[in-house]
Amino acid sequence: MRAVNYYIVIKPCKKEEINVGGLLLTEKTDKDNRYLKGEIITIGNLVEGVDIGDTIYYDKSAGHGIRWGDNEYKVITARDIVLVE
Repeated sequence: MRAVNYYIVIKPCKKEEINVGGLLLTEKTDKDNRYLKGEIITIGNLVEGVDIGDTIYYDKSAGHGIRWGDNEYKVITARDIVLVE
């Protein structure tokens, strides 16, 4: 699998559950957080500024999901990246 042009394939990171005041906050209940975390699997030939293996934050409404083998990935464009760790 290889991304082309400005596309980036990422593996979304699972968010840890947080206990706040006795309430369990999971990924589904955290609606205030606009950005999600993921690891870059492959990048297109026109993408600059990131490398394979980088951990990034991206807009949660960006891109679309894809299944490759037994794994779920997300395909986004370079402009959807807001932060590189």
